[in-house]
Order: sequence, then C-alpha cells, then structure tokens
Amino acid sequence: MRLRLVPQETNWDFFSRSKLWLGISGFMIVLALISFGVRGLNYGIDFAGGTTIRAESAQPIDVGGYRTALDQLGLGDVSITEVFDPSFGADKNVVSISIQAQEGQESVSADTIAEVEAVLQEIVPDIRFTAVESVGPTVSGELITTAILAVVLAIGAVLIYIWLRFEWQFALGAVVALVHDVVLTLGIFSEIGIRFDLAIIAALLTIVGYSLNDTVVVFDRVRENLRRFKNRDLQDVLNLSINETLSRTFMTSFTTLVALIALFVLGGDVIRGFVFAMIWGVIVGTYSSIFVASTILLQLGVKRDWSKPDPKAGTQFGSDPS
Repeated sequence: MRLRLVPQETNWDFFSRSKLWLGISGFMIVLALISFGVRGLNYGIDFAGGTTIRAESAQPIDVGGYRTALDQLGLGDVSITEVFDPSFGADKNVVSISIQAQEGQESVSADTIAEVEAVLQEIVPDIRFTAVESVGPTVSGELITTAILAVVLAIGAVLIYIWLRFEWQFALGAVVALVHDVVLTLGIFSEIGIRFDLAIIAALLTIVGYSLNDTVVVFDRVRENLRRFKNRDLQDVLNLSINETLSRTFMTSFTTLVALIALFVLGGDVIRGFVFAMIWGVIVGTYSSIFVASTILLQLGVKRDWSKPDPKAGTQFGSDPS
C-alpha cells in the first residue's frame, strides 16, 4: 500500500479565500517586523561579540546560583543556558555561559575569564571548563554585513533566474514568497529569543533554496497548463496546477520534516537552532509556494502562450468559449 498524504486527484479551490491568505501573511509579516524592531534578535557571539564558556560537572545545573555568583563581577549582559542532549549521561551536566564584550575591549579578557572560572569553582568544586570561544565586535560587525549581503544576493539571483526562465510576473511572485519566508523566520527568532548566529544564516539560505524549489515545481506546471488550456481562466489553470503538484509538495515537506524533527530531538544543542529554523522554513515555505507566490501571480496576470505572438499578451484572463 502506497502512503498518500493527500488524495491522488484533488480539486480544491485555493483562491476562493485568496484575500484572506494574503491578509494573514501580511498580518504575520507586520507582527514579525514589530517584534524585530522592539525586541531585536538574540545575537550569538558571532554577531554580538564577546565570549562563550562551556562547562560541565556531575552536579545538576543551578542557573540561579550561577547567575548570583556572576552578578558580583559586574560583567553586564550574561546569558546562562543549560545544555540538554539525550546522549549525556546522568553525571554529565553542561552549561553554556555567554558574556558580552566589555567596553573598550575586543573580547572578554583572560583575567575576566579566570575570575568567572574561579567564582564558579567556589560553588561547584568539580566543574570543568571544556571550551572558551571569543569574537570581537569588529569581526562580528563584518559578519552581520556579510550575512545580510548573502541573503539579499541570494534573493536577487532568484529574481533573475525566475525572470529568465519564466516571465517577470513569475519572478515577482517567487521573490515575494521568499521575502515572506525570510521575514517570518526572523520574526519567530525575535519573538522566541533563540540565539541567532552564523548557522541560522546558513538555514535562511537553505530555506530560500527549498522554498524556491517548491515554487518552481508549481510554476513549471502552470506554464505547461497555460499552453495546454489557452482559453481557460488563469485562476482555473493555477488551481489545476497546484492540485496536480499537491501530492508531491506535501510528501516532500512531510519526509523533510520527519528528518528535521529527528535531528531537533536527538541532534544536540549545537545544531538545534539551525534545525528549528529549517523546520519553520519548510512549513512557511510550503505555505508560501501555494498561497503567496501563486496568488501574487494571479493578481499580476501572465501571457497565455510564449510560443507565438498573442494579441492579448499581458492580460490577466483569456475568454473560455465553452
């Protein structure tokens, strides 16, 4: 028996509430931008500059006790996070301590790190410090600029690619969907406060590629059906194309999510932020390919046939004598 997430043949109308879907997307984008403007992102050491100390001990982690001990040092913004991993034994308790770069310093000084370690050893005698990572604010500022440039260039390349392969209406619909996915991902990271570092930039670029793949599959079928059904309304052609590719779209997303959820649960703390971004990206990317990119294309309209001159080229709908 073959597994099917949706029936082999469907005839769902995806545009009967097209204004509702665009309204929901617009509302979510506004919320994401407000959250980003008010709360900002919880930048990791890669972007904010500072030092992260990773330590472990046999005793259970007391985040409150650690914070009380470190407050007396006056280090400013200090983030203390217990690291959970299914592979850890009962006697392995790991904590990650992030300390912002001190004023006038490129990173936390060696003397400050020594003070932190000494204070923690007073309350947890068997604590061991397994890793120390530092990034200066100058380097982190360059990383932010490079990361933004990478995402913008990726979306710009998508715009040119879709424009050359299809038409400018297709390109604009695809790019709107990609911007929608990236903004909502930034918004959820801002709202939840998950650490935003270079791994998340890699996830954003992966999301762009994944969402684009879904969108191109739908647009390819739209182009084929526009040539087959030259007298059908564009809305009917779009509905037909989405229904024909729906099984493939959902099966791809489902199998990808199965692997990502397994990584999120079992992969450990190091990749958890990246995997969360990917899970969210697959969900919103699937949604935007169906409800955002195609709806934008419907609003813009397209030519009905690319193979020969068409006196109605650029009009949104063609008449159907039947």
